[in-house]
Amino acid sequence: MRRRVPLPRRPLPRCPLPRRPLPRRPRTLRARLVAGVLVLLVLICAGVGLATCEALRHFLTDRLDQQLAATGGRYAASLEHPDRAGNDTRAQSPGTFGARLVDGGLTHAAVVGGVPPGDDDPVPMIVQGSAADAAVPLDAADLRALRALPADGRPRDLELSALGHYRAAAVTGHDRDTLVTGLPLHPVDETVQRLLLIELVVFGAALAVAGAVGALGVRLALRPLERVVATAERVSALPLANGSVELGERVPDADPGTEVGRVGAALNRMLGHVGDALTRRQAVEERLRAFAADAGHELRNPVAAVRGHAELALRHPGPVPEPVRHSLERIGAESRRMGDIVEDLLLLARLDAGRPLAVQDADLTRIALDGAADARAAHPGHRWLLELPADPVTVPGDPHRLAQVVGNLLANAGTHTPDGSTVTLRIEPGDGEVRLTVADDGPGVPAELAPHVFERFTRGDRARSRRTGSTGLGLAIVRAVVRAHGGTVELSSAPGRTVFTAVLPGGNAQGPGALGPAERAGAPGP
Repeated sequence: MRRRVPLPRRPLPRCPLPRRPLPRRPRTLRARLVAGVLVLLVLICAGVGLATCEALRHFLTDRLDQQLAATGGRYAASLEHPDRAGNDTRAQSPGTFGARLVDGGLTHAAVVGGVPPGDDDPVPMIVQGSAADAAVPLDAADLRALRALPADGRPRDLELSALGHYRAAAVTGHDRDTLVTGLPLHPVDETVQRLLLIELVVFGAALAVAGAVGALGVRLALRPLERVVATAERVSALPLANGSVELGERVPDADPGTEVGRVGAALNRMLGHVGDALTRRQAVEERLRAFAADAGHELRNPVAAVRGHAELALRHPGPVPEPVRHSLERIGAESRRMGDIVEDLLLLARLDAGRPLAVQDADLTRIALDGAADARAAHPGHRWLLELPADPVTVPGDPHRLAQVVGNLLANAGTHTPDGSTVTLRIEPGDGEVRLTVADDGPGVPAELAPHVFERFTRGDRARSRRTGSTGLGLAIVRAVVRAHGGTVELSSAPGRTVFTAVLPGGNAQGPGALGPAERAGAPGP
């Protein structure tokens, strides 16, 4: 016998249901106020509409109950005597339902004016009635509903398959039979529905008008706040970081009698204090620039004189004792170092004063090659690499100052990394700009020092700075020169990876090319 092995059923793949985007909540204060007012009005209108409809339904139902109480079971009792049914029928309103039950069985059932059309396949029960009455076909469910009515005369809701929703009351007749009389509820439902429709139209129009008027009123009420926001936005767009700033923006018409007016007055006071602080800061910066420039000019000549006298003494034809020669050599070295500091201070003073630089086509490729050669000679224990495009890269600028940028970045990497470190100088031409990066695999810049590396007189290690002769002005000059060329410079540092990136506008290439002979020219030194 062959054995059938049922195949495992694979679960049907689930199709992800599309996510409907959630409705966005109003974010502005104006939209929130208008939306809040409209929501409140909607709740009030809904409450008023439901209350009025329910009150009207209750009122009309009470009227039907009063009619049922006045009618009693006369119409249902007249169904047993057709010869007297005519007078009782004329006394009843159209649609009045009557039924007579004896010992739980239905003997008569009729309605004044006939059965409404549209009822399909009821269980017929033929009864006798007058010419003005019509027999009502009732099914088994209707019969059970009639039997369930207590014969206490209190009106109750009754649902008949052939007639619909009725308000009916049952009483006990003289023959110990049960007489049921009912009045239709569809006029009550139609009246309530018509009132509900009218309320929807009226409340909808009222909400539309209230929304438009409320939006206009909120807009007028928030106009002073908009003036405060506009003033704050104009102030935030001003260049407050450096330079002379004319902070004349103020909030107009700041009424102290309103909350928004108090905010505007406080903002005006704050802007006044900020303006005074900026003015004092600008005055201090100008005095510092003037002092640096004056000190540089005044120190240039004495430093040059000291250096000249030291060199002249070393050239004396007579014998010079070795301690004196060593002292003269130290005087010359320190005077040269002091001269470099003076030149750096004068350069920063000129750049701070906004003096224009020389603009010509500067060959960054040649500047990089010369800078790498100088750095390799100054730090032979490092491994220096160049990554340059095959074609020369030129930018508009001052070649001497750009060479100073490259030299300072390479000197910074060589000074603050141990021997054996690898320093890579890369030039990447792009679309309308050139990126010049100097990366090393040294210990990195401390996190607390990284935000201040481009500030003046910033030193990472004071003891090492004294040993290496660093003044803390090299990276400050780099930032000042790059900014003077319309570029930016930034630092990215982590243990084992430090990158200085200078972005210069311009450039004659549209993308990085293959590395050419320039890389080989920057091969590691001995």
